[in-house]
Amino acid sequence: MDQSKYEYLLMLGDNSMILGHRLSELCGHGPSLETDIALTNISLDLFGQVRSYFQYAAELKGEDATEDSIAFLRMDRDYRNSIVVEQPNTDFAHVIIRQFLFDSYHLPLLEQLVHSQDETIAAIAAKSIKESKYHLRFSSEWVKRLGDGTKESHQRAQAALDHLYPYLLELYEESSVEKEMKEAGVGADLSKIEEKSRSLIQQIMLEANLKIPEIADRMVRGKQGIHSEHMGFILSDMQYMQRAYPNMQW
Repeated sequence: MDQSKYEYLLMLGDNSMILGHRLSELCGHGPSLETDIALTNISLDLFGQVRSYFQYAAELKGEDATEDSIAFLRMDRDYRNSIVVEQPNTDFAHVIIRQFLFDSYHLPLLEQLVHSQDETIAAIAAKSIKESKYHLRFSSEWVKRLGDGTKESHQRAQAALDHLYPYLLELYEESSVEKEMKEAGVGADLSKIEEKSRSLIQQIMLEANLKIPEIADRMVRGKQGIHSEHMGFILSDMQYMQRAYPNMQW
């Protein structure tokens, strides 16, 4: 049970950590000062959630594990994030569409985890919900502005949606660990999350005048530790300081 819970915490934390890293790359590169600060704050919110997940994961793992060793000293196949959060900051439309797709999944996830039978997970979720509501409000408003804006902003937003949407489906696919945690009353029910997420996406895309692409297959690899070509570059940036100066503390 503890091993499965540890793996589940990695899934929760890795998604937020890798997306938080992607957003941190944008510091000083936002289209306006206000948007730049907002994206940086979202990144900090996500890293705050990661710390809570990984501190708990370190307790379960024991063996001198710390939040830092879990975050920075695993091999790429040991990361359990979904591939959608690895996708690069191609342009502002990709940043916003990626954020919105994740937010549409993340908030319903936290709303379920608040009722987890694991008190620590429930407490982390309760603390994170307010932040995630803001993240969703921010990203959804920008989706509508881009999709229903100029001809170019619409084209870029549609291109980003066409590229990123297939990766979203992995978030809905239940792994064996997620199934075990759901049945134990610890984890969330992804079928209910998918229903809420899809409904929200349809609503916002309709308002944004964007077309959801028709995708049949689900890309389920990241949860199994099989990542895109982007992951190695992300980890080389993230892990450099910890490997160059061992035992640094986050």
